[in-house]
Amino acid sequence: QVQLMESGGGSVEAGGSLRLSCVASAYLHACMGWFRQAPGNEREGVATICGDSQTSYADAVKGRFTISKDNTKNTMYLQMDGLKPEDTAMYYCAARVAYYSPLALISRPALFELWGQGTLITVSS
Repeated sequence: QVQLMESGGGSVEAGGSLRLSCVASAYLHACMGWFRQAPGNEREGVATICGDSQTSYADAVKGRFTISKDNTKNTMYLQMDGLKPEDTAMYYCAARVAYYSPLALISRPALFELWGQGTLITVSS
């Protein structure tokens, strides 16, 4: 079974940037996504990518975060700029075998079959 491994988490001051990576042990699935969960909150979608370039973003991160992937490296990325304290959360990458609407997947984490262990982002004010 393909495994997902996130990296790139850490602590940063508000306004700073981080880039998360998600490496798949074998290959990237048709749809990939980034989700996050803050303490006491439900898991929420951040960004999804299906196919080579169809993407969708949560309103809270539009214009600040960019999702991308490199199939040659079996790696998905999340470039996060203009970080805010409210972005503090555990960030998870996820994979779905079959193609789906990236917009629909943002709000439906249950449609992803594979999940990484998560990487923590802490943004201080």
